[in-house]
Amino acid sequence: MYVANKRKSKLSLTNKLLIYIIILKPIWTYGVPLWGTASQSNIEILRRLQNKILRMATDAPWYIPNHMLHTDLQIPTIREEITRLSTNYKAKIEVHPNKLTTSLLEKQGPGRLRRYSPFDLSHRFIT
Repeated sequence: MYVANKRKSKLSLTNKLLIYIIILKPIWTYGVPLWGTASQSNIEILRRLQNKILRMATDAPWYIPNHMLHTDLQIPTIREEITRLSTNYKAKIEVHPNKLTTSLLEKQGPGRLRRYSPFDLSHRFIT
């Protein structure tokens, strides 16, 4: 029996990436509203996990940079995915037929500490 996360797995790279895209990615993208408002350190945990999975799937040596893995495999980073999904969500709310949903886009009083609201996500990671 061969497991996809073993470095010497007999699965092809295409199948390993399919496992990531079909099984693992929906798990963490489902939590984007939660993870997107999380602290930088919690998002870094997700980023490290994603890089580790991609590195194991490709059996890449240590000297290959993570950004090269993302570029070659055409897989967006965690931050890019959070930005894309939150932008799409914000656009859907703006054109929603129920007028009460547009009030969700307005600020709800003074911001507390250094917390992010779900609607700040579309521009949180833009540098």
